[in-house]
Amino acid sequence: MNVQELKAALHAGAYDKTFQRLYPGCWEGQRKRYLHIAEEFGERFGGDRPIELYSAPGRSEIGGNHTDHQQGRVLAAAVTLDAVAICAKNDRNVIRIYSEGHGEERINLEKLEIVPAENGTTAALIRGIVARLYELDLRFGGFDAYVSSDVLPGSGLSSSAAYEVLVGTILNGLYNHGKMSPVLIAKVGQFAENVYFGKPSGLMDQCASAVGDFCLIDFADPGTPVVESIPCWPADYGYALCLIDAGGSHADLTDEYAAIPQEMCAVAKCLGQDVLGRTSEAEFYTRLGELRGKVSDRALLRAMHFYGDNQRVLRQAAALKEGDFQCFLALVRESGRSSMDLLQNIYPAHKAEERSVSLALALCARLLERDGAWRVHGGGFAGTVQAFVPVAGLERFRKEIEKVFGAGACHVLAVRPAGGVPVEAEA
Repeated sequence: MNVQELKAALHAGAYDKTFQRLYPGCWEGQRKRYLHIAEEFGERFGGDRPIELYSAPGRSEIGGNHTDHQQGRVLAAAVTLDAVAICAKNDRNVIRIYSEGHGEERINLEKLEIVPAENGTTAALIRGIVARLYELDLRFGGFDAYVSSDVLPGSGLSSSAAYEVLVGTILNGLYNHGKMSPVLIAKVGQFAENVYFGKPSGLMDQCASAVGDFCLIDFADPGTPVVESIPCWPADYGYALCLIDAGGSHADLTDEYAAIPQEMCAVAKCLGQDVLGRTSEAEFYTRLGELRGKVSDRALLRAMHFYGDNQRVLRQAAALKEGDFQCFLALVRESGRSSMDLLQNIYPAHKAEERSVSLALALCARLLERDGAWRVHGGGFAGTVQAFVPVAGLERFRKEIEKVFGAGACHVLAVRPAGGVPVEAEA
């Protein structure tokens, strides 16, 4: 299929069933979006070669706030915002990716070692992914791609993980006959981010993007995480998933973020382990008086949060499997309270005037009361708040939120039932 054939198929509605599956509740604009990407690919790279389509979603953390770096459990979900690529093999042994709004990257596949000047760049991610495939004795080769992403940068939806999974999925489809598992694609993306890009991230973001649905991940063995997909759609229970951009600056927050794992690990070391996931909750509480004084009180409170949220993830997953959505919502509220009271990642300690996340949470509580759920989303201190909102009151909720935080601050999402995938017409 070339560009003209793809455009004809899109106009004829051949991809509409696929769009309905990948973008539940918000698929109508996808035909126009994909037509635009096809047009742009053709103008930049030519329209006569065989092309393929790929997509990888952003993700939302649902439960397990700051538990992954302690070899704990998390519950995440793929969402309907995604990165989409139209691509074609080339014979240049070069990967050329044009990202809408960001420009083009060219990676010569003869050079796979780390390039220090690329640290922190998209080029480093691409090169790192290919280098890892080489180490794993998997196939790779050149391709041209036009990428468009609506995964909101800086929103906690992990646009970088979506991009990594997208590139891995393309290479899986073009050169490996689809034999790489979603978890392997996620681990390849994490390698690129850790080693080539220079960011020491965990595997949650890539796993959730690669696997899809609600995704229960146990990091007890971080090299081989146990991943379980849980099909569940909040819309079936009358709820929408919203992400609220509360604003606030992320500048000068590095120390705040770093303190959380540092303090949790300090408690773990007092218990004879490196991370809390390897310790005993019962022993922690038995020795709580002894531990006080060896570490700060805040470190102890953060350990309490870890133990509570780590178990709460299992209860959330069980509620979703059993179809008890009200129980699930109550557990989301519990997780939010734990983040506020114990983890203490709602506002930066050094910036008394910064309370944007606190304000968003308070407004959600006032608007939703007990009919819904709300919690800090992701790392915390500034940025975004997550809310499950009754569909019947969604427009009022959005209007009231945007009165305070500005137009476009409330993003209505849906859980996506697929991770990184080739996009193919369905009969």
